[in-house]
Amino acid sequence: MKNIAIFADVQNIYYTTRDCYGKPFNYRRFWQHITQQGNIVAANAYAIHRGDDKQLKFQNALKDIGFNIKLKPFIQRADGSAKGDWDVGITIDVLSIANGVDTIILLSGDGDFDLLLEKVKRDYGVNTEVYAVEALTANTLKTSANVFHAITEDMLL
Repeated sequence: MKNIAIFADVQNIYYTTRDCYGKPFNYRRFWQHITQQGNIVAANAYAIHRGDDKQLKFQNALKDIGFNIKLKPFIQRADGSAKGDWDVGITIDVLSIANGVDTIILLSGDGDFDLLLEKVKRDYGVNTEVYAVEALTANTLKTSANVFHAITEDMLL
């Protein structure tokens, strides 16, 4: 069986599925689908910590599925904008494990990850797959992955 590592950009998946479909992504169904393809050796879900009960319940559900939860504090700027992305953290974690897996699965439509996927394919010979909402995914990310899987309504709650 192939060894698989999953990296879920929770904020990106939440907002893109909400904006496109009005429904959240079904992480449990996704997990069941991936376990049929190989052995999940690492699964990280990257989120922003606001401390509200609904978010804590969701994070606990992800833990129950098998995800390791990585949190950053929510930062509200004086101008009303917010900060809290995980691009660098996800990149470091992907590069840290790339030598020990066959497949890296990224749940994100963020085009900033295109260079990362190109690097792990080229330098480590790792197969890369992306799951994201097609209409809200950068074309460069779609083409940099070995396989792009469009999140469709059957993958939602």
